[in-house]
Amino acid sequence: MVESLDETNRFPHVEVLDRTMNALLAELQLDDREVTLVLVDDDSMRRQNHEHRGEDAPTDVLSYPTGEPDDSDIPTVAHLGDIFISVDTAQRQAAEHGHDLLTETLILAAHGLTHLLGYDHQTEDSWDIFRETQQRILALKPAS
Repeated sequence: MVESLDETNRFPHVEVLDRTMNALLAELQLDDREVTLVLVDDDSMRRQNHEHRGEDAPTDVLSYPTGEPDDSDIPTVAHLGDIFISVDTAQRQAAEHGHDLLTETLILAAHGLTHLLGYDHQTEDSWDIFRETQQRILALKPAS
């Protein structure tokens, strides 16, 4: 189950985001797991990025797993973790990529979920699972 918290009070698609992420979890056979999505502004994201990664700039998405994944499996805790998305950065990236804010936010949510599942993208090949998950969520997105 996905719970979204819009700390910006500016994201108009919270219900669609929740439904689509829940559909993705079900497709991945993770519908018994929980994820928290937190929508923040660039200032909040910059502070978190600085505190947790040493980068004094906003970023688009940060993931905080509840458990530590290992090489053998997805963490077995019910709550997979928290995904923070900057609505400000998502809006800019949506314009750059030629799509709407909901589409960009879904892409970022799927990207964050992939991190919660224990994946990282240190090499070009390791991006494949991220691209697949991002395409899967877009296929689940309701028609506008």
